[in-house]
Amino acid sequence: MSGWAKKRFWKETSVEDVAGGFGIALDGRTVKTPAKAALVLPTRAMAEAVAAEWDAQVDEIDPNTMPVTRSANAAIDKVAVQHAEVADMIAEYGGTDLLCYRATSPEELVARQVAGWDPMLDWAAQEFGARLEAVAGVMHHAQEETTLEVLKAAVHELNAFELAAFHDIVGLSGSLILGFAALRGGRDPEEIWRLSQIDEQWQEDQWGADEEATREREIKYEAFLHANRFYKLAQN
Repeated sequence: MSGWAKKRFWKETSVEDVAGGFGIALDGRTVKTPAKAALVLPTRAMAEAVAAEWDAQVDEIDPNTMPVTRSANAAIDKVAVQHAEVADMIAEYGGTDLLCYRATSPEELVARQVAGWDPMLDWAAQEFGARLEAVAGVMHHAQEETTLEVLKAAVHELNAFELAAFHDIVGLSGSLILGFAALRGGRDPEEIWRLSQIDEQWQEDQWGADEEATREREIKYEAFLHANRFYKLAQN
């Protein structure tokens, strides 16, 4: 089957061993992606998560309650077919990384950025043997091409499922370095998110919370946590 059925029509959801990984079957009928590609998942853990989402549908099928399925479909239908282009797009964040553009004042915000972001740049320098340079202000600062190429190569090493997750992790945090720290640095997603929100948190501390902005941040935070979970599900 392909696309989204409006009503639940099956009784049994199962995980099956298939060529290249694991598939999902509904009463023995193999699930396909919206683009009619085989829904082949790289790990049993991801397949079980997808199967659980399908099995949880009661009457009307609601794609909004199936985030792992949606991400898997995106990995197969979108990322896999244009892997190089997606990887290049994500790698471009290295040239304008959030961690590299610092406030000039007030001192408290400057100090928060230094305390939170400098260790991440130090970690990346050790991890990749290449360092992004931080500058004061918002004017564009060109990074060393050799550094950007090293980071770009690391992005291209990710498979389609990992890259689908990484796309959201980097896009939502605004930082290629924080994205890699989430993947490789052994840091909790909550900590990475907090580091990405230093500017926003400082504004909130000064002026109070804005209800609409807070709601939007919560939506992005949940999406960020999901992307981190999806990446972990993609790991063998």
